[in-house]
Amino acid sequence: MKVKIKLHPNSSQEKIKEVEKDKSYEVWIKEKPIDGKANKELIKILKKHFKKDVKITSGFTSRDKIIELS
Repeated sequence: MKVKIKLHPNSSQEKIKEVEKDKSYEVWIKEKPIDGKANKELIKILKKHFKKDVKITSGFTSRDKIIELS
């Protein structure tokens, strides 16, 4: 299953919010987007939220990402 993610790095809090109209998610994380640290933190948070394996398929250097759940 593929899911769209809008990432907000370097935030003061960590949370996940589902956007109703298009079944995508907005994710706020504290990690800064340097050397892939934000992507690693995003994967860790999404694994905990969905309780499934998570893999980024598109948007490695963008705030708009597409992830695949398995």
